[in-house]
Amino acid sequence: MLGGEIMKRVIVSGANGFIGSAVVRYLVSKQIHVLALHRVDHYNNIPVSDLVIHVPFSIENIAAVAEDIPKEKYDAFYHFAWAGTSGEARADTRLQLQNAQWTVDALTLAHTLGCARFVGAGSIMEHETMAAAYTQGNRPGLGYIYGGGKLIAHVMSKSVAAKLGIDFVWAEITNAYGVGEISPRLVNTTIRKCINGEAPQFTAGTQNYDFVYIDDVARAFYLIGKNGKPFHEYIIGSSEAKPLKSFLLEMKKSIAPDLDFIFGDIPFTGTNLSLNVFDCTQTEKDTTFKAEVSFAEGTKRTRAWLEKAGK
Repeated sequence: MLGGEIMKRVIVSGANGFIGSAVVRYLVSKQIHVLALHRVDHYNNIPVSDLVIHVPFSIENIAAVAEDIPKEKYDAFYHFAWAGTSGEARADTRLQLQNAQWTVDALTLAHTLGCARFVGAGSIMEHETMAAAYTQGNRPGLGYIYGGGKLIAHVMSKSVAAKLGIDFVWAEITNAYGVGEISPRLVNTTIRKCINGEAPQFTAGTQNYDFVYIDDVARAFYLIGKNGKPFHEYIIGSSEAKPLKSFLLEMKKSIAPDLDFIFGDIPFTGTNLSLNVFDCTQTEKDTTFKAEVSFAEGTKRTRAWLEKAGK
């Protein structure tokens, strides 16, 4: 465990992605040297800085990148590289199983390079997946295949880390959103409809949910990597989880007060988690992280960015 010591040098895989690039920007703002692993010719989101070293790599053969990495002392290895995070690829069983193995490969690389700890990027969907799989008579949707991949990656890499003797910390993101995201997930899709003047339609919105703005997510990963306890899991959320409808009405009030938000026309077929699953108390206690950007403010920033990007 770093025990609050200053981080000086880290490795970030998937450094050009939505979350990875945000974490790199935050680490650089803290004057931390970052070795950024990214796909060949995919580095447009990574900040230009003397503190950043670019290393192109292939997640399919992550072990091979070891020979391209400068021999230094690395405090942490942040692993964000994951194929198929949205769209139909989330239901690709082979791909999601492979992602789990690639996570173990990344962990093994971190150990080989002498990293003090490995920080994995998990998901609240791990909890949904377990609930969906172990509810008698339930017929889980294909979306849980992605959650299953994250769950398998969590269990396998934690077990291998224990054997290898490297500190392992696992962060479980509720629902990250914000400036820089281009996926068709709920927040982005809804905001785009608002921009176009379309009335978005939802389920009744009674299922419990949480959202956390990207700037808060980046800061959370920094603090989890710095202060998190070995072999602990930490929820990254807003600390204000509530029924989905409440979040959506908050969004409506903030960015589209004159637009109708229609609830109940689309059936909900997922699993409703209890609010205590989203509890961030352990994260706040161990790492000092607490979200700062409200959903109203975060969606306002995101709408402004999407409008500018559209132009």
